[in-house]
Amino acid sequence: MKELYNKWISSNLPSDLQNELKTISADEQAIEDRFYQYVSFGTGGMRGILGAGTNRINIFTIRRVAEGLARYIESHGEEAKKRGVVVAYDTRHFSQQFAVETAGVFGAHGIKAFIYKEPRPTPQLSFTVRELKAFAGVVITASHNPKQYNGFKVYGEDGAQLVPAGAKQIVDHMEKIEDLFNISALEIYELESQGLVQWILEDFDEKYQEKLFTLKENGMIDRMMNIVYTPLHGAGVVPVMEGLKRFGFHNVHLVKEQGVQDGAFPTLSFPNPEEPEALQYAMELGEKVSADLLLATDPDADRLGVAVRIGDRYEQLTGNQLGALLLHYIIQTHLLNGTLPIDGVLIKTIVTAELGAKIAAHYNIETVNTLTGFKYIAEKIEEYEKSGERTFLFGYEESYGYLIKSFARDKDAVQMALKVSEMAAYYRAKGKTLLDALEELYKEFGYHKETLISRVFEGKKGREQMNASIDHIRGNIPAEIAGIGVSRVEDYLASVAILADGHQEEIFLPKENMIKIVLENEAWVAIRPSGTEPKCKYYVGVVGGSEAEAGQILENIVAGISFN
Repeated sequence: MKELYNKWISSNLPSDLQNELKTISADEQAIEDRFYQYVSFGTGGMRGILGAGTNRINIFTIRRVAEGLARYIESHGEEAKKRGVVVAYDTRHFSQQFAVETAGVFGAHGIKAFIYKEPRPTPQLSFTVRELKAFAGVVITASHNPKQYNGFKVYGEDGAQLVPAGAKQIVDHMEKIEDLFNISALEIYELESQGLVQWILEDFDEKYQEKLFTLKENGMIDRMMNIVYTPLHGAGVVPVMEGLKRFGFHNVHLVKEQGVQDGAFPTLSFPNPEEPEALQYAMELGEKVSADLLLATDPDADRLGVAVRIGDRYEQLTGNQLGALLLHYIIQTHLLNGTLPIDGVLIKTIVTAELGAKIAAHYNIETVNTLTGFKYIAEKIEEYEKSGERTFLFGYEESYGYLIKSFARDKDAVQMALKVSEMAAYYRAKGKTLLDALEELYKEFGYHKETLISRVFEGKKGREQMNASIDHIRGNIPAEIAGIGVSRVEDYLASVAILADGHQEEIFLPKENMIKIVLENEAWVAIRPSGTEPKCKYYVGVVGGSEAEAGQILENIVAGISFN
């Protein structure tokens, strides 16, 4: 690692990277953290802390993954190169620069890049790949991570994030790169003079809005509903505000402090709409204007957070709650319009709550479970569209990701901001809130409660400890948790489910280092190391006959979990 450090510091680095390395010259642990590996690349792309070193996001590690993708495209022939790559980026530090660097590497291989002139959301990139029939897409983003992060997401020709097979091919090409300082990248003027770049914006903004407008399916709504929206300094501000306007919502209030696109995220420390802090400014504005509904999108606008007014305060909905509400509303709208497909399918992840599946079953709609990651939901959508076997109705995951219409193939917070507003306005016209609608679902299908507990593991030693932790759990599955018997253990790395009586069933999903423990009372616990963050996640879901009962069961199970 010291050898790599010396190679970097003696190279022609940008001054900020050079200065960073000089400040850690005597800090062996800091050097190790920056150089013990390359930033990992997987199906979720590459995400990491900005800075100097192989284990950081900088122009050199960006060029490395862009080179791997370029070689992957070349391996598919001249037609793939001609179709080109769409490149978008969010508002983070260096995002636009990294987008241009990426296009420069593509250009060195004769691959054309279509680059957005301004920050635009990840789902709009997904849509644009499909609209242009490009061979691939790239978004420079770290999604909902703090300001110190950035990343590189790769999309296939179907507009979805790569599944493991495609990601592995790119990694194979990356590992053949001997010196990342010798990766060729054309300058922007060279790209323009050779016709290897095309800047895009207004035409595709309009095309995306036209697709978004097809979500407008219910006229029985209260369009005077008061809405507050915050893009959290991110890329969602333009399409969400325009979309709400076209949907006929005129009482929309933008949180001005967070409407400014700024990668420093000056008004919050964690731009994640799952976090209560992210909605603080929206709640303050909501109180001033008496808003009924608060909406928040993360920096690349693929996740949506929602809060609903209840008395003199706002209650934030969880991803599971909002997903169930949306599914039920979508079904009801189809029934009202006489368009509910008889072969409709709900697609959700294995760590998403079961309330949606119960609602779907009530209306004879099949539920298909996938591994965690929206790419797997998108993969099933593509499969069903090609085979005609099922009609995609809705897809969602507990981490605030949802998709209704498949013109995008990743979770789409812009779609959801419009549809949630329509849904809330529909219930408001009936004298109800989304919380009232949720209570009705609970009374019919049981009170579902979930929680997520994360353990952070920093650095090389932390990752080793995280892997050892889940291996320990795998070898020491308890017979009960909080006095509730274990009825089924699903090991997704071994692709097998073990029942309480010892019988085994094969799991027909790709392998993943994850374990799900199902208890006798419908409760479940899932343990999964994150693929993009240094943390291990513990998901817990329960069902009770009342809110109090569900809360108590959840509390007991969390207390009974061993996090060793």
